[in-house]
Amino acid sequence: MQDKEKKMATEGIGKLMISMAVPSIIAQIINILYSIVDRIYIGHIKGVGMEALTGVGVTFPIITLISAFSAFVGAGGAPLAAIWLGKGDRKRAEKILGNGVTLLVFFTVILMAFFYAFQKPLLYLFGASDATIGYAVSYISIYLAGTIFVELALGLNAFIISQGQSRTAMMAVLIGAASNIILDPIFIFALGMGVKGAAYATVISQALSALWTVGFLISRKSSLTIKWQAMKPDFPVIGSVMALGISPFIMRATESLISIVLNNGLQKYGGDIYVGSLTIMQSVMQMYSAPLGGFTQGVQPIISYNFGAGNFDRVKKLYQSMITVCFLFAAMATVLVMIFPGFFAGMFTNDVQLIALVEEMMPIFMCGMLIFGLQQGIQPTFLALGQAKLSLFIAIFRKVILLVPLALVLPLEFGVMGIYYAEPVSDVLSAVTATVLFLFNIKKIVSKETLQKI
Repeated sequence: MQDKEKKMATEGIGKLMISMAVPSIIAQIINILYSIVDRIYIGHIKGVGMEALTGVGVTFPIITLISAFSAFVGAGGAPLAAIWLGKGDRKRAEKILGNGVTLLVFFTVILMAFFYAFQKPLLYLFGASDATIGYAVSYISIYLAGTIFVELALGLNAFIISQGQSRTAMMAVLIGAASNIILDPIFIFALGMGVKGAAYATVISQALSALWTVGFLISRKSSLTIKWQAMKPDFPVIGSVMALGISPFIMRATESLISIVLNNGLQKYGGDIYVGSLTIMQSVMQMYSAPLGGFTQGVQPIISYNFGAGNFDRVKKLYQSMITVCFLFAAMATVLVMIFPGFFAGMFTNDVQLIALVEEMMPIFMCGMLIFGLQQGIQPTFLALGQAKLSLFIAIFRKVILLVPLALVLPLEFGVMGIYYAEPVSDVLSAVTATVLFLFNIKKIVSKETLQKI
């Protein structure tokens, strides 16, 4: 297993990036199928597809917040574990992993207690109407029962990647997503369970992913293993994980805030059909953001490992390649979506009015993504180099400082269109700001002085 780690410092950059990133990309694409497949099947339930799709769409803030806590541990702990592996301190890396498991269990208890207690008023707050609340409650009540599986499957998968085991990490996701694709039509249509069937299929599938992930991390095949003694809370370790994880946590948690603000505005100024359009557009955005997330997740450990080992020239080549790929892919994918919005809308619904609305709004909503790939490459570079504050600022700037206020203010002048305008404006301003911060700080960050402080 240690040979795989050493390859991160010696193998050719192009070959190494492909070998690490491709399994991670596949894993992310497969992982996104959990929610995408659910929405595709739900949107085609005869007679109630649009209302059911909208109802499940308003559960998105809860689902996103649950995954945000897994990112707190995975995206915060895995880069640190990779850095310490690069330094040659395996015991410290395993302490980070063990405390990560403890945090995930703790988060599970808190999240389940809170959302079960307040789910119905929260769903109304998130944009549900009397016509859609039943579908929302049916789905999320079952989904919450599997919170522990979501936390472990998503939160620990990054620790498998951090030791150079991208293919194993991919298999964990593949098992769950393949199960979901098979179980969804059986539960939803064959057994006539509708929205509840989609939720049951998701919970079972996440459980299988979690079992695979934990099983690997307690086996001899893993060079980083979960040990009982390492799970004892070590508050300096937890503090370091949370300090780095706060940025990806806020990135995902603020997706919940954004969904709440956007859904409320669309419900207020438009109605259920506009909320449904956002569900589709966010799903499409997830479809092409997933490969980028997988790519950066695969390359991040290589950057972290080489940074920890002091291979600064190699680090520079790696982050330059990562940012370039992110920019070009995001731009090309956005052009495709803007040209063929009706095709993508038709994947999720047969409703003619909803498809027509998405065709009109998708090019507006998505156009800022033409340059947003720059930020999608820069932010994980900061994370890989242990720069929590810069990564956190970028996350907050786009979503909290820009998008949320714009989504509240622009509708006062432009009505429902103002909500659709808010997304591209914030995307462009945020990408430009991230690029400026990167150019001014990267030389100082990639240095012996910075490495010694971590």
